Amino acid sequence: MQTSTALGEFLRNRRARLRPEDTGLTPYPGRRRVPGLRREELALLAGVSVTYYTRLEQGHSGNASDGVLDALARALRLTPDERAHLYDLARPARTGRAPQHRPARVRPATKQLIDAMPQVPAVVLDRGNDVLAWNALGHALFAGHLDPHSPDRPADRPNLTRLLFLDPHTRELHTRWEEDARTAVAALRLAVGRHPEDRRLAHLVGELAIQSPEFAALWARHPVRDCAVGSKSLHHPLVGPLDLDFESLPLSDGTTHRLLLYSAAPATPSAAALTLLAGTLTPGPPAPGAASTTAQRVRSER
Repeated sequence: MQTSTALGEFLRNRRARLRPEDTGLTPYPGRRRVPGLRREELALLAGVSVTYYTRLEQGHSGNASDGVLDALARALRLTPDERAHLYDLARPARTGRAPQHRPARVRPATKQLIDAMPQVPAVVLDRGNDVLAWNALGHALFAGHLDPHSPDRPADRPNLTRLLFLDPHTRELHTRWEEDARTAVAALRLAVGRHPEDRRLAHLVGELAIQSPEFAALWARHPVRDCAVGSKSLHHPLVGPLDLDFESLPLSDGTTHRLLLYSAAPATPSAAALTLLAGTLTPGPPAPGAASTTAQRVRSER
């Protein structure tokens, strides 16, 4: 994805969200051909020339100063995440040729760590949300219908964003699917801005834009948000409703991998359901009727 194109798209999208009246400006007379602020109005608010701003929006000026970018961020009323994204797009990392892709591997010690937390759903992700590893409860919570060993095979690795938009089971799992979809697209936008050289990210965006009209519509809005903490509302096929909190922790191993952990508030139905789900993860194949028995136990506790 060309960062100059993405920068222009982002700036046009954000100035379209603001009206002159919102910023204290008197609207230019005459019919407005585009929604939101005109280039002239944004340039005035940011204290730069119209010519310079136009070149920046068209991708012809790659040396914008901190002062200019900060002024644009203030004029456009960007959030801290959006401001960081503006810097990423205006100052793309110069790495020369695109690096050769080698399948990511999770460190054995990291896999050992998450396996040592059997009561905590844990997933290790790369920057594009490919699953590099999960513990048994993380697998059971999000993708029990998939092969638990699929993260070990780079060609078959699940991708949480792809599953969210293209997998019917995952869609049924997420009670607030629309909200989770917006969050996923916003996080992917941030990752693409930070790593414009990553061809796998570009391929993922292209694939989802073609196969999911909902993804394409959300992507066109250019949402940006760092989703390091939050909550999810799920309806698991075995244990029913779950309201969980999550935290995404970067791994200090020189990679961009992160550890995604989920928990439920103590002494809640969700905590009981999560405990019951963990209790189903016994060695060997589940006994006949285990799913229905587990569901009955959850209902009785609630």
